[in-house]
Amino acid sequence: MESLAQLEALCERLYNSQDSAERAHAENTLKCFSVNTDYISQCQYILDNASTPYSLMLASSSLLKQVTDHSLSLQLRLDIRNYLINYLATRGPLPHFVNASLILLLCRVTKFGWFDDDRFREVVKEATDFLSQASSDHYEIGLKILNQLVSEMNQPNTGLPPTHHRRVACSFRDQSLFQIFQISLTSLSQLKNDVTGRLQELALSLSLKCLSFDFVGTSIDESSEEFGTIQIPSSWRSVLEDPSTLQVFFDYYAITTSPCSKEALECLVRLASVRRSLFTNDAARSKFLAHLMTGTKEILQTGRGLADHDNYHEYCRLLGRFRVNYQLSELVNVEGYSDWIQLVAEFTLKSLQSWQWASSSVYYLLGLWSRLVTSVPYLKGEAPSLLDEFVPKITEGFITSRFNSVQAGFADDDDPLDNVELLQDQLDCFPYLCRFQYQTSSLYIITTMEPILQAYTERALLQAADNSELAVIEAKLSWIVHIIAAILKIKQSTGCSVESQEVLDAELSARVLQLINVTDSGIHSQRYGELSKQRLDRAILTFFQHFRKSYVGDQAVHSSKQLYAHLSELLGLGDHLLLLNLIVSKIATNLKCYTESEEVINHTLSLFLELASGYMTGKLLLKLDAVKFIVANHTREHFPFLEEYRSSRSRTTFYYTIGWLIFMEDSPVKFKSSMEPLLQVFVRLESTPDSMFRTDAVKYALIGLMRDLRGIAMATNSRRTYGLLFDWMYPAHMSLLLKGISHWTDTPEVTTPLLKFTAEFVLNKAQRLTFDSSSPNGILLFREVSKLIVAYGTRILSLPNVADIYGYKYKGIWICLTILSRALAGNYVNFGVFELYGDRALSDVLDIALKMTLSIPLADILAFRKLTRAYFAFLEVLFSSHIVFILNMDTNTFMHIVGSLESGLKGLDTNISSQCASAVDNLAAFYFNNITMGEPPTSPAAINLARHIADCPNLFPEILKTLFEIVLFEDCGNQWSLSRPMLSLAIISEQIFSDLKAQILASQPVDQHQRLALCFDKLMENVTRSLDSKNRDKFTQNLTVFRHEFRVK
Repeated sequence: MESLAQLEALCERLYNSQDSAERAHAENTLKCFSVNTDYISQCQYILDNASTPYSLMLASSSLLKQVTDHSLSLQLRLDIRNYLINYLATRGPLPHFVNASLILLLCRVTKFGWFDDDRFREVVKEATDFLSQASSDHYEIGLKILNQLVSEMNQPNTGLPPTHHRRVACSFRDQSLFQIFQISLTSLSQLKNDVTGRLQELALSLSLKCLSFDFVGTSIDESSEEFGTIQIPSSWRSVLEDPSTLQVFFDYYAITTSPCSKEALECLVRLASVRRSLFTNDAARSKFLAHLMTGTKEILQTGRGLADHDNYHEYCRLLGRFRVNYQLSELVNVEGYSDWIQLVAEFTLKSLQSWQWASSSVYYLLGLWSRLVTSVPYLKGEAPSLLDEFVPKITEGFITSRFNSVQAGFADDDDPLDNVELLQDQLDCFPYLCRFQYQTSSLYIITTMEPILQAYTERALLQAADNSELAVIEAKLSWIVHIIAAILKIKQSTGCSVESQEVLDAELSARVLQLINVTDSGIHSQRYGELSKQRLDRAILTFFQHFRKSYVGDQAVHSSKQLYAHLSELLGLGDHLLLLNLIVSKIATNLKCYTESEEVINHTLSLFLELASGYMTGKLLLKLDAVKFIVANHTREHFPFLEEYRSSRSRTTFYYTIGWLIFMEDSPVKFKSSMEPLLQVFVRLESTPDSMFRTDAVKYALIGLMRDLRGIAMATNSRRTYGLLFDWMYPAHMSLLLKGISHWTDTPEVTTPLLKFTAEFVLNKAQRLTFDSSSPNGILLFREVSKLIVAYGTRILSLPNVADIYGYKYKGIWICLTILSRALAGNYVNFGVFELYGDRALSDVLDIALKMTLSIPLADILAFRKLTRAYFAFLEVLFSSHIVFILNMDTNTFMHIVGSLESGLKGLDTNISSQCASAVDNLAAFYFNNITMGEPPTSPAAINLARHIADCPNLFPEILKTLFEIVLFEDCGNQWSLSRPMLSLAIISEQIFSDLKAQILASQPVDQHQRLALCFDKLMENVTRSLDSKNRDKFTQNLTVFRHEFRVK
């Protein structure tokens, strides 16, 4: 770097240039500052002498990267820290982004050095010195340092093991956090007259960060709006019981505007969630609750700030916290409860009326009301809860608000009726309000629904209808059906008789069942393409799902006599067989009439599958004519959605359900007749000459057939049912799979369903692939699988790469690896037979699988989650059952594969690290048994392994070191699995273990060496040099104690 001016010009380009090539060049040139530790002094020179903000930013961000990525000497880190504090105090005003970067650097150095030297812990005192300066700029820097410090301590870092982060966070919590919270409160009371509001915002933000700290290491998910009670330490008790603490946040809400007022409310939300046991006694807690109620009541009386949407939403959350942390009995006994509950009720009703504005916030309020309502039966004492008066109004207000929203219309992509799962979650609280005064609520719902249902029925008879008017009617009906479905979901609630509730359930259900008779008649039967009709049908399906869970099935029938008696009077549906018939008829109608809407088809099929896979309902279904019709006629003529390519994924679910129903009856004749439509497709495709096999007609027929067969294969859950499918497929139709994969290798749309069917077909779930002892079927199946994978692998490897390499190549490869893993581990093939009779099926398929895995860079294997899983599952099977194949590779390939196991051990997925541990254990055990303990190795495999290890003597020590680091310095959920290879590796050579011990001790502080050396001695106490299970268990027990004692500081 010739001069500072040149550097400044480069920095300007790096941060400001519009030209990406110019930016990349600048980044490459300046990279040395953040990578090479020799440049740290230059960074300091830049900070002292540069004039442009971008060069200061470069110096600061480079130092941050150095501190995070490299272990710098203690003295250097202390120097950086002292320099920064001095720099911030004396440099004068800096641009905001430079200031922020320097402060982040100071906090990072502090966190990483927290246990290395007491001077790092003085940062709070130094920040307080900034606050005591006269200028507001210094005050601002002080608050910013504390804000950043609390954030930094609460946030895990990439350069710090999670356990170390947690120890620092706990130490910081115990030593400094309370002091910082007190500073924030003092600042708030001093800054009430701050005109600019800048410092107020920082002080409020600091309070909020202190209250949001992860006190007990549960790492709250910040993306979710909800959290449990807040575990504030007992030492904070006096400050929280002091009324001025709560009051200061209510005051700030009153005197500031958003975003400050919103932050004040967020602090109150956190304070309202403080654990019960923090308070000295119940009186102190009641006083705190009374203060919260008074403060929230005043906001409601004045309406101050609630016109701002952020404030409004946060205020609803604050009221919602009363539900989580306080009982109705506590609220009722607070003075002023009746005024408070009345104001909250009025506020809820007003919120429901302004639905456009308050859409998502309303659910916090409904949550509060539902909690109050469910607590009523447990309420003791004389104090009235006043809920009888308000809850019916809120129920009616909610339904009216939904209707108003329909009348006004949503933007098409924003309609809550489109997201059925989310809608049912949001409606979770509402049924409790309905069931509280169920007689009144159900009557209101029925009287609201009757005229709309009447209008809908009349429209069915017209020749033509106004589409927009019908859309509004359908949307209103959808809301009512969703609400009734939600009510049925919580079948009973406490506090009123079951019989009367069942009668009312029957009244409401009858209205929906009447609606179903209308939806597919007259003009409505021409409206399947309309969105509003699809939403109504999805609401009906949701109703069926909840009705089924509550009132159809084994237990439900006997306990629901009242419901069926009443339904019999109203509609003639006297038992659940008649009702099931109605549900299945609706399923059949949907599957016949909907060709376009994937959502309705998928929802219908998931309901059909729920019915078929329930033991009792499945048996009942077989008695129904509608089901007999579906099982006998599952062709595209009857169900046009099967024709649609975009619905082809739904076919698997459809055939999975049909498979369930076919296999429920033990009838080979019925199976064969049901498979007739699929047989015709097979015959047609098999008779297609090769020259015609690359047409679209063949392509779509093949994709459909594979998806259908996969569904049927998924439904075979026993040896008998699998045998029916196997005999039907083999040997007659297996050749088509080979033909398909050979002609369509370059088209993932075809190969993916074909390979996925094969992966299902070879999976030995529930021991379904158990053939007679004299049957060659297992071997024959494996030979077919081998041909298929070899055909796919040889062709796919010869094809050039494309932009979407995952979809084009990797996806097919990982499914092949899954097929092979399942076949190798399925325990239905005696693999010794292949070598014995000179059959190359096994060696060819292993060769091609290896070539496919080696064609993918390890970085890509680790980048794609499904590929990662398939790859490591395959390696685990290879090392466990076919280790000789791995040992016979050349040394480079062997090293690459074992090296990838080490990468898998370091990954975050415990499942994968356990598989890698098992593979390493098998390798180390083979070495121990055949080389360490055996005579001079004689078998070719043992000789090869000895040669590999001689070429790479560091292999085993490196893996053992990795395992020790994971167990000692990280939170591992699979310690048992990791302990297995640790023992195998440790006893291979005593030299390896003692070298590693010395290495680990050298990395620890000198004063700890003696204690840690004792820990290592205890680790091998009573552990012999053998791999029998008793010895392994002893080592695993010792390792648990060792880990605990090693980590105690």
